[in-house]
Amino acid sequence: VETEKKTSLIKAWEENEKAKAEHKAAKKQSIILSWENTKKSVVEAQLKKKEEELEKKKAEYAEKMKNKKAIIHRRAEEKRAMVMAQRGEEVLKAEEMAAKYRATGLAPKKFLGCFGA
Repeated sequence: VETEKKTSLIKAWEENEKAKAEHKAAKKQSIILSWENTKKSVVEAQLKKKEEELEKKKAEYAEKMKNKKAIIHRRAEEKRAMVMAQRGEEVLKAEEMAAKYRATGLAPKKFLGCFGA
């Protein structure tokens, strides 16, 4: 009876120690999981912040490039207008000179640059 009692006591002690070890391990696992989740959340927040910054920079850059294109287009329009104005002046000058030649009966000294008079 005494050996059964000792065996029973030893078995109870063993089960208790095993239960404490399991509890301790579970507690540590829980702490590790909590730490992991916290760290992951911080990294995710950093990633999201960086992505938002990059999106903002991308939008600003796109706006900058859009403005550059608009400036280029405006300058091209100005140059086209100058060319058209110059063409108008040259056509008007040619018409005036042609009228002068008709009125005086003289022929132009130069004709198309490659033919001599």
